[in-house]
Amino acid sequence: MEITSSAFAEGGSIPTQYTCDGGDVSPPLAWSGAPAETKAVALTVLDPDARDFVHWLAVNTPTGLTGDGSIPEGATATPAAGVEGRNSGGRPAWYGPCPPSGEHRYVFTVYALSERLELAAGFTREQLTQAISGMVLASGTLTARYRR
Repeated sequence: MEITSSAFAEGGSIPTQYTCDGGDVSPPLAWSGAPAETKAVALTVLDPDARDFVHWLAVNTPTGLTGDGSIPEGATATPAAGVEGRNSGGRPAWYGPCPPSGEHRYVFTVYALSERLELAAGFTREQLTQAISGMVLASGTLTARYRR
């Protein structure tokens, strides 16, 4: 699977508007190449330079429920984001990059799933990991950077 953003390229810098230094809105994302049997998708955004700090979790996005799809800019906390899990800040929403020092990497991963997930808003990363176990048909990543 391939995941892209019209706001930044693979290995590129995340624009300030998507961070704590700007508007802190979720970036636009799109994915393609999901297997035909895909029934749902899940999204994770993690910062591996901060012990896998969770920036965003979402499942069952309305666009792309069966494979290829997208999430528009600023979709967090709207129906367009699907059901959102709890970020490391403790709330179910996008938590924009805000590294305390240096440059950090942000890994956006989309998972094509064989079944739709039944998770309630505010689910944790651990609950998502358990729920998708044995259901991942394919996945794709997009990695970007941010320095304050």
